[in-house]
Amino acid sequence: MVAFGKKLKDRQIEEWQGYYINYKLMKKKVKQYARHVETGCYERRYVLKDFSRMLDNQIEKIVLFLLEQQGILGSRIAKLAEQQEMLQTELDLPRIASLQESYRDIGRDLLKLLYFVEINAIGLRKILKKFDKRLGYRFTDYYVKTRANHPYSQLQQIFEHVGLGAVVGAISRNLAELDDLQGSYLSIYDQPARPLQDPVVDAIRAAVDRLSHSTSFLTYLGKHALIIHEELPTPNEENVDDQRYDFMSLLLNLVNTFLYMVNTYIIVPTADDYSMSLGAAATVCGVVIGAMAVAQIFSSVYFSAWSNKSYFKPLVFSSIVLFVGNVMYALAYDFDSITVLLLGRLFCGLGSARAVNRRYISDCVPLKIRMQASAGFVSASALGMACGPAIAGLLQVKFKIYRITINQNTIPGWVMAVAWVFYLIWLSISFKEPAHLSQPNHVPEYNTSLASDNLENGATQPLLVDNVDEDQECDMSEEPPKDSHAPVNSICAAYKLLTPSVKVQLFIYFMLKYATEILLAESSVITSYYFKWTTSKVSIFLVCLGLTVIPVNMIVGINLSNMFEDRQILLASEIMVCLGIVASFHIIGPYTVTQYVISGLVMFVSAEVLEGVNLSLLSRVMSSRLSRGTFNGGLLSTEAGTIARVIADATITLGGYGGESRLLNATLLPSLSICILAIIATCLTYNSQY
Repeated sequence: MVAFGKKLKDRQIEEWQGYYINYKLMKKKVKQYARHVETGCYERRYVLKDFSRMLDNQIEKIVLFLLEQQGILGSRIAKLAEQQEMLQTELDLPRIASLQESYRDIGRDLLKLLYFVEINAIGLRKILKKFDKRLGYRFTDYYVKTRANHPYSQLQQIFEHVGLGAVVGAISRNLAELDDLQGSYLSIYDQPARPLQDPVVDAIRAAVDRLSHSTSFLTYLGKHALIIHEELPTPNEENVDDQRYDFMSLLLNLVNTFLYMVNTYIIVPTADDYSMSLGAAATVCGVVIGAMAVAQIFSSVYFSAWSNKSYFKPLVFSSIVLFVGNVMYALAYDFDSITVLLLGRLFCGLGSARAVNRRYISDCVPLKIRMQASAGFVSASALGMACGPAIAGLLQVKFKIYRITINQNTIPGWVMAVAWVFYLIWLSISFKEPAHLSQPNHVPEYNTSLASDNLENGATQPLLVDNVDEDQECDMSEEPPKDSHAPVNSICAAYKLLTPSVKVQLFIYFMLKYATEILLAESSVITSYYFKWTTSKVSIFLVCLGLTVIPVNMIVGINLSNMFEDRQILLASEIMVCLGIVASFHIIGPYTVTQYVISGLVMFVSAEVLEGVNLSLLSRVMSSRLSRGTFNGGLLSTEAGTIARVIADATITLGGYGGESRLLNATLLPSLSICILAIIATCLTYNSQY
């Protein structure tokens, strides 16, 4: 990971260098404090007072410069407004164009000022985090709380930036009035729904939104897509070329995500019956379901590599392979072959284009709507997971067309085959291939910036992120490694970039995917054995679980994330997953529907909360080098989750050798063990940071 000090130095505006936070000096001061505290030369109270004074001075320097620049921008706007007033009585088109360009110049200077504020805010958060880590204090909490609501607080100026908002409003209003000067009698205040179509204003709004947005459902949900971004922005990296973006192409990627998730879960309610009809044990459903995940381990890599050169061709190939796989799955009944059934599922897994869907969002969607697109990716996945079992529950039919049998076991394959044919036709007609540059690993520079995650809720929670690993930072004088911004070119190189905290987060992701796959994949076998449930009842149960995904994330994104730190929600969710697993065991007495449903719901909902927080943390702590190229952060998380599903499905099949009466406890025991290990790893990781 490139040192933050080096990034800060490289991204500074030369003429403003003296006004940035002196990160190098403060980092050396923290090291000095740590050394003297260990030897007993400094008392704790002296260290806190001295460091607080230094921080106050740094913030005052930043704020005073900020106010000075705001005043300069305000004076320039006032002078232009005087000239603009003269145009109200005399229409002069060349003069209007000149004034518009002058306002845009002010807007470009305002963008520089917004980047100045953002970079300083990130530096402030990092140095506070480093102080807490090196000295073992909870100084961040003290400093933010004492400065946040004080009437003379200058910290508020950085995170509230009221003056900057006024400048943004003045530029937007005056550009809109100049645009409408040729006949309209309405102002932008009379037409709030009509946005001003100006690239400079759009760039300013995107920067302000990133700097000032508080935690919301959309932001929280969007992080589930795990699209890793650069931490420090520069003005010319702000926008992806709009020519690369096409709404219909984005929609087709989201539909691909939805259909693939439907394809994954549509067979779950009937997989055990299908296996038995072909002469296999009911628990072979674990292999049938998991075959798709096995193939996905490999398909994710080649699709990710393919997306470096094209998006359209991988999606076409995906659709064809999925069509073939579903036809094979459906025909396995008439061939009376479990081999054909498994091959059909393997083909379906080989058609997994989720890596392409994720890459299209990160590469081709403009920054200003990338969070919405990421949230759409997650929502499409959740809806597909819910719709799959629902469709299976509705398709309770039995008839023949010539020699082809159509029943509840085969019809999921036929339905998905038809769906992929229609999707392929739509794709061929409507998809617009974006221009790819010549570099094989090129991804356009972009920044959703982790600063936005760290500036949540103004000044109340901007600096409380406790999960960022600072060990890899170095002094600004140190030279970064060669190709420090280049994407990695192998899975081994990507693994070397993972810090211990990232590895723990990936293990947590593995754990929650393993636990949920056990619950979902064996549901038809368990409920059939204990409760004699039909396919329709199993489908209803799975649909109810799937429908909890978006509401749960809404609650966490809007409420819990504003009340608690992410690491607190993370640990609490792990404990709740563990309790849900424990409550699912069949130990004594009859196993009841109430016990199964409630324990399963607790475990699944807690796992969804855990997944959201975990991926949110991952999106912050992964190296920015994993934001691009074949072996990106999204691929690593996908592989971790897919491997977990494969192992879970294999566990179900192996557990079936002990008989269906022992299957439940045999599969829950590994889940419980992995969950306990994840809790221990979480506690050790976060305790080591304080």
